[in-house]
Amino acid sequence: MSTMHDLPPPSTPPRSGRVDRLASATFDEVIATSDRPVLVDFTATWCPPCKQLTPVLHALAAEQADRLRIVEVDIDESPDLARRHQVLSAPTMVLYVGVEPVVALVGARGRARLLEDLAPFLP
Repeated sequence: MSTMHDLPPPSTPPRSGRVDRLASATFDEVIATSDRPVLVDFTATWCPPCKQLTPVLHALAAEQADRLRIVEVDIDESPDLARRHQVLSAPTMVLYVGVEPVVALVGARGRARLLEDLAPFLP
């Protein structure tokens, strides 16, 4: 199983293809400074569909590192971010292009379906 990485101090966004964990303190800056769309996965450790989605997101993070950055927010650790994004169900994914959320996707998806849903928004 892949491990989560705490987000390093803001600088040039990594292109390592990993899924970084964001917290309230760094969320806005990471979104605002990203040079590519950012998919935010609102997740929880107790959520079975979230656990099914995790390997899909890790694979996409590696495959699409030049086109997409994927981060996660634990809704129990950052409930303010979950409220701000009106997350009522986990997993919920929100895609940011620039500083604007452009689409919200609720529920786990396979790789092909997720790529299909994101395709209109990726460079």
